[in-house]
This record gives sequence, structure tokens and C-alpha cells, in this order.
Amino acid sequence: MELSAKQRAALASICDTFAPGDDAGVPSASQLGAVDIMAALVLHNPRAAEVQQFLRLLDVWDSPVVRLILGGGARRFSRHPQRQREQMLLALATSGVTAKRALFQALKGAATLSYYMAPGPTGHSPVWDAIGYPGPLGLRADAPAPRLTPIRPSDATVLDCDVVIVGSGAGGGTAAAVLAGRGLDVIVVEKGEYYDDKDFDGGELSGLSRLYAPGPAVTAEGQLSLLQGQCVGGGTVVNYTTSFRTPPRVRDEWAALGVPQFATEEYDRCLDAVWTRLGVNRDHGRISSRDALMQRGLTKLGWHVDEMPRNVDGCDTGIECGRCGLGCRIGAKQSVAKTWLVDAQRSGARLVVGVDVRTVTVTAGRATGVAGRTADGHPVTIRARAVVAAAGSVQTPALLRRSGLTNPNIGRHLHLHPATGVWGVFAEEVRPWEGGLQTRYSTEHADLDGRGYGVIYETAATNPAIAVSFTSWTGARAHLDQMRSLPYIGGVGVITRDRDSGQVTVGRDGEPVVRYRLSDYDAAHMRAGIEGAARIVEAAGALKVFSGHQRGKIWERGKGSIDEFIQYTNALGTAPGQVAMAALHIMGAARMGGTRATSAARPDGATWEVPNLVLADASTFPASCGVNPMISIEAIAYMNAERLAAEL
Repeated sequence: MELSAKQRAALASICDTFAPGDDAGVPSASQLGAVDIMAALVLHNPRAAEVQQFLRLLDVWDSPVVRLILGGGARRFSRHPQRQREQMLLALATSGVTAKRALFQALKGAATLSYYMAPGPTGHSPVWDAIGYPGPLGLRADAPAPRLTPIRPSDATVLDCDVVIVGSGAGGGTAAAVLAGRGLDVIVVEKGEYYDDKDFDGGELSGLSRLYAPGPAVTAEGQLSLLQGQCVGGGTVVNYTTSFRTPPRVRDEWAALGVPQFATEEYDRCLDAVWTRLGVNRDHGRISSRDALMQRGLTKLGWHVDEMPRNVDGCDTGIECGRCGLGCRIGAKQSVAKTWLVDAQRSGARLVVGVDVRTVTVTAGRATGVAGRTADGHPVTIRARAVVAAAGSVQTPALLRRSGLTNPNIGRHLHLHPATGVWGVFAEEVRPWEGGLQTRYSTEHADLDGRGYGVIYETAATNPAIAVSFTSWTGARAHLDQMRSLPYIGGVGVITRDRDSGQVTVGRDGEPVVRYRLSDYDAAHMRAGIEGAARIVEAAGALKVFSGHQRGKIWERGKGSIDEFIQYTNALGTAPGQVAMAALHIMGAARMGGTRATSAARPDGATWEVPNLVLADASTFPASCGVNPMISIEAIAYMNAERLAAEL
């Protein structure tokens, strides 16, 4: 599918309003090729209805109806001068109508992301030079050969095995190693492709377009953006190597929700097995400049700070590490693709890539395999004695629904760890895109209610795409000037352990729809976290402090107290479109529990309706875990796979 000339012209006018360049030689979005990148982002959305909706918007963008909504009078949007077009877009941003604010955030996010990712005609964007960003690192000529040998069906395919696993991420990869290691014939099916050290260039465009799922990219209400890995190894290929065991208090809470083994030695043993296989250590904790600033602020406040355990071996904690969210070029990250899947292949497991599994086949109440298709439409059928669903907390419940399961808890109890950030501009150079991904953290406010719900503080390697995703846009010139400060920016991320939940539903097209509104209870904790992050950044010595609020203000040292900034920010709220938020950890939506009335799966991970259909990913979480979930996911997958192996 391609844009018509009319649609492309409309999209160019939108992109060039958000990013018109300047008179100093910085090119506009259309000159840089960002329009094509944004079009590709939109057209790759798996939900055809949403693609058509956006195309219809472009068709009528210069029509009288849209001019009425935007407040542009009789003139077409594209015929207005830059300043007027900006005001028309900002009217959407500050509207009292949620849908208008969501539309602005969607347009702003896609346009600015495309602009700052675009390499331009030469392969090195002059925008990067303007904001002091060096750009991608490039491919390694000395990269080793990949260790996995996947199968990529090119026509109709039928395979047989003992266990077929849908998804190759933290859960699926771990389960594959356990099951294959017990002598079972295992096939792992992955929708994405296999990429390894030789494929990673540290570029945001190549990383985001190849390693992450194209959708859903945002919750239905437009409140949170969604990031999901979609490649062999899933999220473990692109995560930040942060390795936390499931907190004891969370384990007790999960056990009380009907899964008693979370509080027993069995789960201890699974955690230990994962910890050992991933080689989690604190030997690669050389502090990054970002974390040094956060630690400085935390220490000055007298708040908790500690060194981060990480699943890395040979990490440089420098230039390479800062790009690791786009794939680790030096192979230091001990992802599933470097560990469990290698073990599984060594034990005889097969890995099938490029196949979208649409249904689990069920006969007489038993799973008998899966059915899917390649990107070219070729059917793929895999027959098996048991099925493991490990496609993640968005795709696993959708798979169960498409397969005819009716338990009302499928899709419910979705948790997202809503995250936002507070940023500071410092006198010293930070170069926030370099250094250990996350080498320090703080749990100072992890328990704000006496029940274990609150926020944790971490930093993030800040390449331009991360920066624009968590900051506001109040005008093209102001935004570009802010991005010129990128080398001097350091931020503190706020990750909220959400008590309340959302839901995954399935549209008529069979694709998942994520519905989530931050509850008042959790919003209060996020506001407390924003306040805490602001105090950390100010205590670290920032000259300026700002949040991701669209109508936020910039605090400047010597011009009012940080308390005034916090008071103003708190009043802005957290409703959709008011502050930039992302769901970095997607959990629940098919949780394990003690009864079918409260859960989608039994304590052993098997679905209540189909006993040999076992879940082994973050969808099984009885409630949110409050910390980066990779270790918990793999420990659950290890535990559930062991139980399935014993049955088979």
C-alpha cells in the first residue's frame, strides 16, 4: 500500500509543521525523508482499520470539516504560514476533548520520531550534527557468525513435534530450553526475524523498525505508548539488561492470589536457575554520566541508591552499551537468543521465524497444535502434543481468544508499569546516549501506600527517539532549541507499580486492542514519582528542569523554587494527552490463579479450558511486579515448563 499524492502532500504539511528546519541549514522533515519514514510506520500497523482511519484523515486534512476542527478559518491547513499551522496543532494538544489530545500526541510522536531517526540522503543527518548527536555506530565487520539456524517457510508447511511454543522471547526461549533439555521434540515459532551482532548498527531507525512490534503502538485511549520486542529473543534483545528477582513482598501477594508455589522453594530454585544461566552480575556497573547525576541527586537528598545487577558479559559500559536498546553489537547482552535458545537448539529444538500464529487448534478439549501464516500468506501448520503460549501480554490473550477460549479473565488484569520522566539540563556535558544502560536505581518511593505500591527511579540511555518520546512540543523552534541541549540533558525515569489494571480485547480483524486508563490511585503515585524525580534532578545541580507535560513549564535555577515547579506540574494531571507516558513492562492479561473465576490459567500455567495449553510469559503475572520483569518472566516459564515436561 502506498499513499496517494493527496495523502502524501497532507502528511508532508503535518511533518513540516512539526519539523520545518531552520535558516541555519537544518533541513525540514520532507527534505530529510521523514515523510516516507512516518508513512511506513503508519502503513505497517497490523490493524487495517486504523490504517484506513489515518488515510481518511489525510484525505480530508485540507477539507472544510478539518479546518473547522482545527480552527483555521477558510484557508487550507497547508496554505497557512508556519506559525498559524503550529497554533492549529497546539489547539488540539490543549483541547478539553480527549480524542483531540490523543490525535495531537499521535501526530507529534510519529512526526518527530521520524524526523530525528531519518538518516537523510547521505546516511548521516545534518539534524544530528545540529543537536550534537553522533548518529549510528555502523555495522561490525568482525562480528561473529550467528549461533542459531532458524527455518523460514517459503511455501505451505506442515511440521510435527511434541511441544510447539508460540513466541521466542523471555518466556518462550526459556521454556524451549527446559522442554528440549528433557528430551522433548520442540518447535519455537516467532513472528519476527532473527537478528544478531552482525545486523546491529546502533541506529534508531534500523533498531526500531526491525526489532520492535509495529503495533499496537498506543493504548486505545491514547494515554500510553507501547513498546514490545518482536524478533528472535523478543524483549530480551532490546531491554536494558536490568535484572531483578521478584521482590519477596510481590511473591507473597501472588501466592495469596492462588499460586502458592511463588512463596516456596520451587520458585526460589527457578529464580536461581535463571540468574545463573543469564550470568547476572555487578561486575559491569561502571557508572554512566546519567546515573552519576541521578546518584548525586539521591545522595544529596539522603535517599536510597544502589548498583544495578545486569545480565551481561563483556559489556563496555560505554558507547556500545548506550545503544544496546537497539541491539547489542558486541554480543555482551545475555539475551534469550544468546542463552536459552542456544541451549534449546543444542538439544534438538527447531526455530521457525517469520510466522504469525493465528490460532491454537483444539480438538475434544485438547490442544493439537497451531495454525499460522507467513508474511507472504503461506499457511503453516504445526501438530503437537501440547502448546505453550508465550507471545507476550498483548498477543497471548489475543491468541487465546482467536482460538475459541471463553474464560472471562482472558484479557483482564493487564498491568503496564506506566512510566514517565523528568529531565534536567546541566552545565557539564552528559552525552546521555552513552554509558551503561542502567547502572543505578532507587527504591526510595517503592512503597507509598504501605502495601508495596509506588515508584522506582531509573535512568535511560537517551538517544533522540527516547528524548522526543518523553518531551512536549510547544512549537518547532522551541523544540529544536530544546533538542540542541541533548548533550547536556540527564533524566530520571519514574516507573509506577500499578495496582489497578486495563484489558486486552480483540477487534473484528482478530488483532489485539489495549485498553488502559491510569486510575486515580495509581495516578497519585505517578505524581509523587514526578515530584521525587524533579527533586533528584534539581539536587543533582540541573540548571533547568522540565517534565513530559504538554502544558508544562521549565524551571530555571535562580528563578523560583523547585516546589513551585512541582506544585504547578501536579496540577496538570495525567489524563490522556496531558503527559508523555509509556508502558515499558507489559504484564498480566492471562494471569495464573487459584480458580477459573479469578484467573485465566491454573497455578501450573495451564489454561482452565484446555489443560495442555500452557502459558509461559508475562501474561501469567497475577499482579504487577514493580520491577523490571525479565527475571520473573523467565523463572515462571522455567517453572511452568518443568511441570509440563513432567506431565508429558
